[in-house]
Amino acid sequence: MTNILKKATFGLWIFLLIMMIAATIIEKLYGTTVSSTYFYGSPFFIGLWIATTLLSLLYIIKRHIIRNKIVYLLHLSFILILSGALTTHIWGIQGNIHLRQGETPVTTFNKNDGQKADLPFSVSLKQFQLTYYQGTFAPMDFISILNVYDGPQMHEGSVSMNHIYTYRNYRFYQSTYDADKKGSTLSIAYDPYGIALTYTGYAFLLLSLILFFFDKHSYFRKLLNHPALKKITVCILLSTSVITMFGASVPPSLPKETANEFGKLYVYYNDRICPLQTLAKEFTTKLYGKSNYKGLTPEQVLTGWLFFYEQWKQEPMIFIKDKEVQKLLGAKGKYVRLADFAGSTGYKLEQISPSDMNAKTTRAIEEANEKFSLASMLCTGNLLKIYPYFDKNNAQPIWYSLTDDLPVSMPHEQWAFIRYSMNLIAEKVAHQAYNEVRRLLDKTKKYQQKEARSFLPSDTRFGAEMLYNRMNFTRPLAMFSLTIGILSFFLYCWKMAKQRNSSKKQNSILLAMLGIVFIYLMILIGLRGFIGGHLPMSNGYETMQLMSVCAILLTFLLYRKFEAAISFGYILCGLILLVSMFGESNPSVTQLMPVLSSPLLSIHVVTIMLSYSLLAFVMLNGITAIILRYTRTDCHEQIIRLQIISHIILYPAVFLMAAGIFIGAIWANVSWGRYWGWDPKEVWALITMLVYAAALHPASLSSFRRPMFFHRFAVIAFLSVLVTYFGVNFIMGGMHSYA
Repeated sequence: MTNILKKATFGLWIFLLIMMIAATIIEKLYGTTVSSTYFYGSPFFIGLWIATTLLSLLYIIKRHIIRNKIVYLLHLSFILILSGALTTHIWGIQGNIHLRQGETPVTTFNKNDGQKADLPFSVSLKQFQLTYYQGTFAPMDFISILNVYDGPQMHEGSVSMNHIYTYRNYRFYQSTYDADKKGSTLSIAYDPYGIALTYTGYAFLLLSLILFFFDKHSYFRKLLNHPALKKITVCILLSTSVITMFGASVPPSLPKETANEFGKLYVYYNDRICPLQTLAKEFTTKLYGKSNYKGLTPEQVLTGWLFFYEQWKQEPMIFIKDKEVQKLLGAKGKYVRLADFAGSTGYKLEQISPSDMNAKTTRAIEEANEKFSLASMLCTGNLLKIYPYFDKNNAQPIWYSLTDDLPVSMPHEQWAFIRYSMNLIAEKVAHQAYNEVRRLLDKTKKYQQKEARSFLPSDTRFGAEMLYNRMNFTRPLAMFSLTIGILSFFLYCWKMAKQRNSSKKQNSILLAMLGIVFIYLMILIGLRGFIGGHLPMSNGYETMQLMSVCAILLTFLLYRKFEAAISFGYILCGLILLVSMFGESNPSVTQLMPVLSSPLLSIHVVTIMLSYSLLAFVMLNGITAIILRYTRTDCHEQIIRLQIISHIILYPAVFLMAAGIFIGAIWANVSWGRYWGWDPKEVWALITMLVYAAALHPASLSSFRRPMFFHRFAVIAFLSVLVTYFGVNFIMGGMHSYA
């Protein structure tokens, strides 16, 4: 009977994984409505979860797992969470309500299924407020102040991003607002029982996870004391890297010192006020793919395009990856000239019919158009919004470029300064009167400080951003780390084959170098957080930087017990830093989206990144075991030791992933009114957790007691992590695609 229950339980478990994988593929191909109708919301899918839960409970009872109170509590927490989800699905109500200032109270709202529902009270919008980040027009928060009428009583409540208002178990969430800022759309959720059950499950989960690691009789503690861990060697290697540089013809540019003075100006860019140096670096990176060009600084590149346009438009520095677009532009390689975009019959990329383009070519043309537009906007001056004007009718200054339409109310002296100051600077540049150029730039900056006043970033933050721009060279650091990691890994395998130990001196040197890398990354992350005014965990670039730091931290925690920890630490750090630059070489520091301004988000990201880092260590450990298996005949003891180490790491990795998923669910519930939405990222995170959770059941699944099966599983299972992070971000999309 027990064997039948085991096969049925884990069989349904596997079938659930297949169903969820299929659902994410169907959603990508046919849309969210199809996947919701035929998978996530279908009676069959819900019944499958119920059957799996009930069979799991029966199997736990039959196996007498109930005697182990901590393990039983852990499994009970998942049952409570799933019971809460079912309760929410059956009895929970979700919808939205639109309110306008000054209008009569509303007593109904629209449910998500399109039907109307009655409220047991009425509600009206007393006031809507939109707050901005200082000195910008980037929204910081949306605030709706409500009046709730319940019989003779009137209550006032406030709803903002990450701050809900609850009345009689109806929860109001800020969703969006009207263009005239006189109305607000709120999400409504009514789910008193499902939320209570789910949160009870979360509490039990957290408690059981903590208790598990302190339980003297747990399998985790037994692994820590396994005799195979007594003999440990650590692999190390000290290597050097050679960087070669070559010269090339350089287009005309300003002297470095003069160009740097341009970088010290303020500019309104990306919905915030920052150094012009930031715009210069991102402009150069966007066009060329790197932050410098032929030895020229970003400021020299930007001012070169601005003041020496005729020469720079003939410079092949615009990176075009797609070969079809290269062919359309008549270019011979991946770097094209701005002049290549225009032909005898006009703009070349407009002369191809949309019917002749596939999706890949269409996207590549859009990227090429963006780069052409960026260069054109700079050359015309439209990109340089460096002139603030404080109008009494506005709460903060508005920033203009020299080509923008200026307000009629602007004093003539200011109007003339904005219109002609850059032309005067261009004249001085033409005569190479660089002292005069610096004097005029100083005058421009004083104008900015006088007009924008307290709306400018502090001198400390401004200086921190300039320091960050000069320090942020993670690509060479990534290559350095990856080179050392790969070479040391192969050296480790060679020493294992020859049964040689590593030098403690080399070990100390490598750890010291890794410590320097860690300090450097922490400085970069700290500066980025200080500049942005929030913890830098809001996009893919920032989370990957955090993950690289986590990988280094884990290296220092594991290297005494983990033979290849130092090699793996370097490899992971290098790979992660390289991956962080796939989307964009130097992503913008931006104001935080209001919904992301939550401490729960930071905890969620850190927890998940730690989990991914640990799973990467397990995967690399598996590769080591496989290499040993096919290079030595007397390596059984080492392979068993590697399995035990991986198994030890796997427990906190899976538990952190579970905790991270449910912390994210709480954050979603606070922000959007639902703790699970079957978004592709959520689904694949759940798939990954369930895949790795299988390896934590060796008593039931005997295959995981075999070392080589375990190691091969660790390598293959890591594909689910790659899909969860990269597949969803770059292929499937969804609400989490920014992360």
